[in-house]
Amino acid sequence: QVQLVESGGGLVQAGGSLRLSCAASGRLFSINDMGWYRQAPGKQRELVAVITSGGDTNYKDSVKGRFTVSRDNAKNTVYLQMNSLKPEDTAVYYCNAEIRVFRFSTMNNYWGQGTQVTVSS
Repeated sequence: QVQLVESGGGLVQAGGSLRLSCAASGRLFSINDMGWYRQAPGKQRELVAVITSGGDTNYKDSVKGRFTVSRDNAKNTVYLQMNSLKPEDTAVYYCNAEIRVFRFSTMNNYWGQGTQVTVSS
């Protein structure tokens, strides 16, 4: 009933930029934190950036100053602007959101399907 649909991944040269988008749809009473995780081959999934419903942000140290997370609450969408990309940023990027589907239901975590970001050197 809840879907997170990502877009914007692709292949880019080192130093380039990409913008990821993730739109939540379905039964959505409220959305709390929204964020981006990534998983490189052979590595664990890691937090890249998160933004609260109020707009507070938190970033993985290695992306600070290069990545910017933002959201449009009216569109239930979160974005990740990635600048000065490096080969080590190569991974599958996953959108995550904490969503309450009914007024009195619990807050649950939902994931997008993932989008590949590949940075060539």
